[in-house]
Amino acid sequence: MVLPCLNEAEALPWVLARIPPTWRALVVDNGSTDGSPELARALGATVVQEERRGFGAACHAGLTAATADIVCFCDCDASLDPSLLEPFVREVRAGEADLVLGRRRPQGRGAWPAHARVGNLVLARMLRRRTGLRLHDLGPLRAGRREQLLDLALTDRRSGYPLQMVVRAADSGWRVAEHDVPYLPRSGASKVTGTWRGTWQAVRDMRRVLSEPPAAVPSRDGTTAGSLSVHPGGTAQ
Repeated sequence: MVLPCLNEAEALPWVLARIPPTWRALVVDNGSTDGSPELARALGATVVQEERRGFGAACHAGLTAATADIVCFCDCDASLDPSLLEPFVREVRAGEADLVLGRRRPQGRGAWPAHARVGNLVLARMLRRRTGLRLHDLGPLRAGRREQLLDLALTDRRSGYPLQMVVRAADSGWRVAEHDVPYLPRSGASKVTGTWRGTWQAVRDMRRVLSEPPAAVPSRDGTTAGSLSVHPGGTAQ
């Protein structure tokens, strides 16, 4: 379980208490100054240090450090319950999907600011035009096989990392599934979507990803991927 972390000491106890007992929590500290890495270690997590700032840098450092066949990603701000990833892992393990994403459903006022929802909607529509995938959200809760994820050769180290993962998975012919998950008001201030400026910086990062030409990355069967087909229900194959 990869948990990118920047000053999340307030949320860490809640998040780590919800990690399934047989899973390893990899808290990737991205320069915290509030004691997050020390607290994470005290709570039993493995801490990975990533000095290069950026959400994508933290996520990729965790993916590289992971050793499990299937790797999950979850924000470390208590907005998402990591235990919700258990059925995602079962779906990947059973071969029913290659990448499983959580579609955030806000619970209560303030869980998902209007500007962040608008930015997400714009990007989802752009993603549909670019790949054909009929996804509704580009949220951080997700699961996939480690080696396949590494084969995508992701290069973005900022806010575009989650989108680049989906785009290159689509280019590779992966089966991508999406399931509703409750989205709670986060603990502390958002580093990305807490302001209009942060949101639109993220949108710019992701627009850059969408403007990239299709990458020649390995498909699920090991060949170089080409086109993508989408069957009803929004799953790519």
